Amino acid sequence: MASEPHPELDLLSLGDWDPPLWRSLIGNLRDNLAPEKLPALQLTSRPIEVGMLIGDRLAVPWYRTIFGGLSDVISPEVLPPLQLESNPIDVGELITDQLSRMWWTSLLRNLADRVAPERQLPLELTSPPIANILPAAWLQLPSWSSVISTPKVFYPDKIPEPHPAGWSAPVAVTPVVVEPSPLVLDYVQMMARDVGRDLRRSRWRARIYIGIAALQALFLVAGIFWPR
Repeated sequence: MASEPHPELDLLSLGDWDPPLWRSLIGNLRDNLAPEKLPALQLTSRPIEVGMLIGDRLAVPWYRTIFGGLSDVISPEVLPPLQLESNPIDVGELITDQLSRMWWTSLLRNLADRVAPERQLPLELTSPPIANILPAAWLQLPSWSSVISTPKVFYPDKIPEPHPAGWSAPVAVTPVVVEPSPLVLDYVQMMARDVGRDLRRSRWRARIYIGIAALQALFLVAGIFWPR
């Protein structure tokens, strides 16, 4: 019985995946002039307000963000109460609230905890305590430093062994200092002058660019508050 041939696996993309340029242009024009009428979207869950999208927030001019921050500080938006779907847990004071307090409040709190500590409820254990952590069969040996009680013994210094006959002390070799040639000195000095000139020019360029940026910032700020 001959085995049936397996169907070939086609991993190539479909024909509509990469259409020609003229076909994509015609399709975009058709979508803009006569868009397809789709049925109403049926939601099976409750929609959630996520606020302004990141793309819309980045498209807002920079001065509108300043005015929005001022309006939030002066007259904040009144939001509906938060609907919790789980049991709240008391986590104590938040770290940001603790850091926003002055240093002397923590000092007074520590003194109050030492003088009159808060009475806590007894701890409720959900597992039985362990009676014997170390079995009786184990042998506990103390550290040797806690058992030895002998005085300190100082051994004499070792006497150097005599050198064999014919031994001579090593001769110290004096390093020879080679002075560079005048051409090398002139080249190094010329390179140092070029580097110093480039550094001075870069400092002047940085000062000019910083001054131009500061003038632009002052012009923008003056344009906002200048009466028209």
